[in-house]
Amino acid sequence: MSVCVVWCAAALMLRVLAADAKELTITTIQDEPYAMTKGSQMEGYCIDLISELSKQLGFTYRVQMVKDHRYGAMDANGNWNGMIGEIIRGEADLAVAPLTVTAVREHVVDMTTPFIHTGLSFIMRKSSSSGSSAFSLLSPFSSDMWAGVLVAFLLTALCLFLVGRISPTEWAEPEKDEHSFTLLHSLWYITGALALQGAGPHPKALSGRVVGAIWWLFAVLLLACYFANFHSVLHSEHKHISSFEDLANQDVVDYGTIQSGSSMLFFKNSNNPVYRRLYQHMERKKSYVSSTSEGFRRAQEGNFAFIGEAVSLDLAVARYCTLTRAQEIISMRSYSIAAPLGSPLVKNLTIAILKLSEAGELTHLRDKWWASSCVGTDDHHESEALQSHDLRGLFLLLGLGLAVGLLLALLELLSRARSQAKAGKKSCCSVLTSELNRRFGSRGEVEEPEGSEARTNTGRKRVKSFKISQ
Repeated sequence: MSVCVVWCAAALMLRVLAADAKELTITTIQDEPYAMTKGSQMEGYCIDLISELSKQLGFTYRVQMVKDHRYGAMDANGNWNGMIGEIIRGEADLAVAPLTVTAVREHVVDMTTPFIHTGLSFIMRKSSSSGSSAFSLLSPFSSDMWAGVLVAFLLTALCLFLVGRISPTEWAEPEKDEHSFTLLHSLWYITGALALQGAGPHPKALSGRVVGAIWWLFAVLLLACYFANFHSVLHSEHKHISSFEDLANQDVVDYGTIQSGSSMLFFKNSNNPVYRRLYQHMERKKSYVSSTSEGFRRAQEGNFAFIGEAVSLDLAVARYCTLTRAQEIISMRSYSIAAPLGSPLVKNLTIAILKLSEAGELTHLRDKWWASSCVGTDDHHESEALQSHDLRGLFLLLGLGLAVGLLLALLELLSRARSQAKAGKKSCCSVLTSELNRRFGSRGEVEEPEGSEARTNTGRKRVKSFKISQ
């Protein structure tokens, strides 16, 4: 009897050694960062994990991608697809991938101790602000944009003031006429344009009308951009979602998970009313995605929340700085290696995974492949606020309009100076200089010579009248 037991044990050992000696076929799925193709080579977390396990257990292997690009689910006919199906059909010896351990999978394959623990969460595009504030009216524009608007406002007021002084049509006789476009009125006039209300008097000269028209165009386009972005900012503030209950209680943001995946099955089989509502919404809207990459893409586009394993979502947040993950994690689960039922490899693989975990190798692999590319970026940056470079064309248009207005005002004054110089047979430059002095000099200084001359003439008349009386 003892001889028979020893013989059976030896036969079993030989079978295990034979299994270990052959080249193992390992199936995986292309999913960043678990398995990725780089030229003719493959890399990723699972590829490094396979390499470490092979060093400990001494087996050789070849890696193949799953043919139907699925993890593994049972169809209506009771047949399994994906990596689980390849294990069941004997097309692969192991499935090393982010395979979630589920009860239904444990019925058809053996799974090792988990190498990653995770749970369900969701990601979505970051809001432009963390919530409403007293300064939400300023949120559509960034700080440098507001600074640019202020500079444009002051420059336009100054330009309108200069045009009003230079243009003869606006101010024909500086000694007699009052100057309508003072600096204060110029500021009031362009403020009325920003409020889409006129503030008279309006410019009469072509140069003044050009400046006024270009500022009105700038104001209308600027207000259009402001209100359009303000609506977007308010919309993002009202969709502040931080939990699955928040997600279920709104209809603005769409959401979905991978079709026929373990996440979908969790919501389908859950008795929790919140999770049931989430599943019914996804069924009604057919908002499922075919892969995690598609879920990441739709989340980046906005107005979509992708539900998946938190560990995969953490990768998306590390790669795409516009995404954020909800803090809530439900349905704790884990990833394991799958093998055929009764496979002698499962025990050895479990021990090897535990050794890697105790040695800190699994943590090292996690840090290696989940390294964030968003280090050094400002998490609170208002990405949706319009920047000054977004509307640089509008500012360039305003600057060009102001330059044209000033040039036209100078040409108007030059034309008048040439006419006066020709009539008075004087130099055009001297007449132009005199005109500029009259318009920008002190009126008191201009009128003072006339006043002194009048007083002198009056004095002379008094002297003459005094002599006659004598």
